[in-house]
Amino acid sequence: MKNILKIAGGCALAFSFAGQASAADFAEAMGKCLTKNANTRDAAIVMLECNADGGKLTGCKVLDNNQPGKGFDKAALCVADALPMGSKTGVVKVPMRFPGGG
Repeated sequence: MKNILKIAGGCALAFSFAGQASAADFAEAMGKCLTKNANTRDAAIVMLECNADGGKLTGCKVLDNNQPGKGFDKAALCVADALPMGSKTGVVKVPMRFPGGG
């Protein structure tokens, strides 16, 4: 659980828009997405570009991935589905940092 919270802390926008309950839900979703798609021992940085509307992100695409072929792109896209966006609208860039070590 400690590593999941560490991983969740790596997402730059996550907690600036999340409330207490949604932050816990987000941390759980991030842990599941990472475990399902990539190796938690590896570190990576992925930049997404998404459309924000209605508190959700849609139409996300990967702009940059410093660990191609290791599943972090899929993990980041999965995490984007759970990322709370509040009232933010328009095209947003979402940096995600997976610190590894878990």
